[in-house]
Amino acid sequence: MEVIRGLLNVKEKHRGAIVTIGNFDGVHKGHRSILKEVSARAKKLNVSTMLICFEPQPKEFFDLYAAPARLTRFREKVDLLADQGIDYVYCVKFDEKARTMTAVEFVRILVEEIGISALFVGDDFRFGFDRSGDFKYLQDVGKSHHFDVTNMYTISHDNERVSSTRIRECLAKGDFELAESLLGYAYSISGKVIYGRQIGRTLGVPTANIQLNRYVAPITGVFAVEMLFDGHAFPGVANVGVRPTIDDHTLKPILEVHLFDFADDIYGKTAKVVFRQKIRDEKKFAGIGALKAAIKSDIEDAKTFFRGA
Repeated sequence: MEVIRGLLNVKEKHRGAIVTIGNFDGVHKGHRSILKEVSARAKKLNVSTMLICFEPQPKEFFDLYAAPARLTRFREKVDLLADQGIDYVYCVKFDEKARTMTAVEFVRILVEEIGISALFVGDDFRFGFDRSGDFKYLQDVGKSHHFDVTNMYTISHDNERVSSTRIRECLAKGDFELAESLLGYAYSISGKVIYGRQIGRTLGVPTANIQLNRYVAPITGVFAVEMLFDGHAFPGVANVGVRPTIDDHTLKPILEVHLFDFADDIYGKTAKVVFRQKIRDEKKFAGIGALKAAIKSDIEDAKTFFRGA
């Protein structure tokens, strides 16, 4: 897998790929169905595969706070795409220049710079300034430049559309079982364990903190989790949120994990936190004493879950 950033880094070896375009947030079962067809066509033509996406995602560019929560950060998404056999991720910086790019200019990049062999997109795909380009336009261009444009139909699960939006709704409700069935894997957040303010330690519950680097999280609250690192899984309890009892001014959510009966130094390690069950919503308590009592109860609830799992 290779990540390509910017047209200047598109080389001759990248040309001629089978291409699909989109956010592919979560790389869920619907996305995987598309990627399977992309890979099958590439194998048939003996060419490479490429996914084109934008960073930041367009809705984040227009309004960061109103944009949907991401299911996966960019690096997590790249890793999932690599697992699906995608050769190249062409990441386009979405800025004012990209926002004002016309449909004609975008297609010129596909044809002249990338030299696509075939294109897979949904029939509702819109692109270019003021969303002026559509599926039919791509089909017409494809006929002129001798590449196929294939419509990727909606994938359903239990007669409902598989989408990143639906998965976010499942996660918000704490329905991790359904979210896993739609994603094709257990929902998790990965990142490097960083030094925090050591607040958990003063409360008697030391935590491993992972900075989410996002203003909107797909989940908030307290959860029974497993933290995976160094080839092992450790049970614990996690809080995702802004710590309202302690930090009234905090905007960015933080992931804090307390591992049961664990005292090793894991700062700097890359870990994956797998969410197993929601215990409660995050709330502001009257004081530190009430917070400590709630944390003690959360730990017992999480331990009870793992004993029954």
